[in-house]
Amino acid sequence: MSGSQEDDGSQNGVDRSTDRSQPVETLHPNERLKAESRQLRGTVLDGLADRITNAVSDDDTQLIKFHGIYQQDDRDLREERRRKKLEPAYQFMIRVRLPGGVCRPDQWLQLDELARTRANRTLRLTTRQTFQFHGVLKGNLKATIQGIHDTLLDTLGACGDVNRGVMATPLPELGPIHEQLFPVAKAVSDHLIPRSRAYHEIWLEGEPLYRGAKQEEGADDEPLYGRTYLPRKFKIGFAVPPVNDVDVFTQDLGFIAIADGDDLLGFNVVVGGGMGRTDNEPETYPRLGDVIGFCPADRAREVAEAVVTIQRDYGNRVDRKLARMKYTIDRIGLGWFVGELERRLGWKLQESRPYSFETSQDAFGWSTNRDGTVNYTLFVENGRVKDQADGAHSLSHRTMTGIREIARIHKGDFRITPNQNLIVARIPPEEEETVHALLEEHGILAATERTQVRRHSMACVGFPTCGLSMAESERYFPDLMTKVEGLMAELGLGDVPVVMRMSGCNNGCSRPYVAEIGFSGRAPGKYNVYLGGGFHGQRLNKPFLENVGEDVILEHLGTLFRSYAEGREEGERFGDFVIRTGVVPEVREGREFNE
Repeated sequence: MSGSQEDDGSQNGVDRSTDRSQPVETLHPNERLKAESRQLRGTVLDGLADRITNAVSDDDTQLIKFHGIYQQDDRDLREERRRKKLEPAYQFMIRVRLPGGVCRPDQWLQLDELARTRANRTLRLTTRQTFQFHGVLKGNLKATIQGIHDTLLDTLGACGDVNRGVMATPLPELGPIHEQLFPVAKAVSDHLIPRSRAYHEIWLEGEPLYRGAKQEEGADDEPLYGRTYLPRKFKIGFAVPPVNDVDVFTQDLGFIAIADGDDLLGFNVVVGGGMGRTDNEPETYPRLGDVIGFCPADRAREVAEAVVTIQRDYGNRVDRKLARMKYTIDRIGLGWFVGELERRLGWKLQESRPYSFETSQDAFGWSTNRDGTVNYTLFVENGRVKDQADGAHSLSHRTMTGIREIARIHKGDFRITPNQNLIVARIPPEEEETVHALLEEHGILAATERTQVRRHSMACVGFPTCGLSMAESERYFPDLMTKVEGLMAELGLGDVPVVMRMSGCNNGCSRPYVAEIGFSGRAPGKYNVYLGGGFHGQRLNKPFLENVGEDVILEHLGTLFRSYAEGREEGERFGDFVIRTGVVPEVREGREFNE
């Protein structure tokens, strides 16, 4: 197996890797930036010390992503500050690395305190099962990172051109299977983080990643990534049938658990998924991964490393829009990719094993584990943990305060779901009544008892902080969902689940391209609409409307829901209905998405 680059073809300080089809002079500027960054150090320390501006330099803005940090600004204030000749209201988003989404109560309490003292007084649960802090000022960055470090968590590799946070089905009722799967997911995450000491030098005053950990010899050599890391981000997810909550087919590398009773045998391996695309550039498209074979559970880490090294060596380093592994596979061929993977492994994958998915959604409310402990899965609308006052479209609930009170007495753990919700997991029997009372007291029980369509909805952050967003998402989607609920109730569909997702831009962080109804922002108040995705994430949807506003969206949805109410077959999902009735054609593979 390849643990380092073979014949990397370096010229002029830039890793060309083994794909010699990419001349150095044509490489994307980010490739040179990474190569000359001194293993992700750049001038970040100098930028943090500069009190003249609340920002860091353009180059360092790229490098701090590898440290789990995005520079942003408050877009609500852009125009006002421009008129006053002030720089934008710069702030930062910090993302925690949390493999599999499992968090101890003491960690929750410390992160909650950081959110209230160093950020914007909310915690954001993400579609990749982790926490984001928003509104962190430059002067608070180091203290926030150190506070996260004190919880024995970190943000290293949570963003940037490396493997991102590793997802894993968090369901505690899976019992023995989760107990076997979670360590594998964590081992893959730990193995694929960058080895550079830059993170520890800049944010932790040179301390090891965790107090007491030994510094490795040659830690700055980056034996896996080299000086230029990966061409683009890389995502991994572990799913356990029949629940596809991680949307395993949207991952660059997916693992589908295959079990025999309580024994985890191994994984079907999925390669080449990805959501990102660019409007009006048909050579870009979402893609679902292909199942290529089976590997034993104890060899998943080997497979992950080998797949990452292929993408490192053959991914597109010229055009970042075409740099994800899905394009690498479509360019060089799936058969070649599998052959190269097995060459690097030194062994062949076995034939894939049978499996079946039934849903990609969370089961809300109470559930029981084999050991007698119980769980409560609560609905967190669009992942924003906050105290919500009464409003025209929202119930009053104090989610942030309520979970804080639960964390103070909880003896189990918390688990973030891939749908941005939260499981209070492994509640001992003697604690159940107290937890129930706290959920009720803070309005969390009532907030979870929403319609099926709302509980199956999901939105990315969007305005005002995401610099890529072209339209509202998180702030607008609840209002749109209220109107959708009204349409469905009028037609007798009030309790029918339909998977609806919205992203503020075409990058698809909320995975809208596998939703039965998906939206991506085009301009303020304008969206593309997509139809026909699979209920459990097994199929891409198809573009249906382009650059339309709310009135047009609701008009078309009203017509579609009426047809669905009158003409659906027993048990037929909405996404299947619109394909069967010819509203949109079925998308069988990514390159058909734009046809």
